[in-house]
Amino acid sequence: MGYSKMEQILITYYADNARKLHRTVDRILLRFGGLSNKDVDDFYSLANETFVYAMKRYDGEQSFDGFLYSCLSNKIKSEITRRNREKRKSDRMALSLDAPVGDSENYTLGEAIADSFDMEGEAFRELDAVAYKLERYLAMLSRKQKEVLELLSFCYKAAEIQEALHMTKKEYADALENMRSYEKIRILL
Repeated sequence: MGYSKMEQILITYYADNARKLHRTVDRILLRFGGLSNKDVDDFYSLANETFVYAMKRYDGEQSFDGFLYSCLSNKIKSEITRRNREKRKSDRMALSLDAPVGDSENYTLGEAIADSFDMEGEAFRELDAVAYKLERYLAMLSRKQKEVLELLSFCYKAAEIQEALHMTKKEYADALENMRSYEKIRILL
């Protein structure tokens, strides 16, 4: 049984779960970055609508592949532009807590909002806890292990550390193993 040209196009694009249509969309989306899987799924849905539109408007003058690619490209660009415009609109409506309030440049929106939360105090409390854990961890290390740790923190390679501290590969490996032991690492957790 023979298929019409339009039926053949439909079968070609929608065979294997719309694989050819999705590949065409993927090729267009490569030009744009920062798209999540949800965004890509949205563009696949948009491609289905655009495919129907292209089938209705196709006049046979050029290849359908080129015509569809052009329609999809224009539709996707328009949709990305619309989404970006919406994002900018919401960004303009956002206010910073550091925005001045009233005639005084010294009074900010953050100060006008009644709140007992002390951000700086909370941040320093967290830093104090981390510093305490780090001090306890370092106290458990030998002098040689502390030297290895210091050189590691400055991005020295293993061979450079071994040479600088006059260590054999085995001594270096033992030092690392001891430094990474659960008994010591659990203090940092």
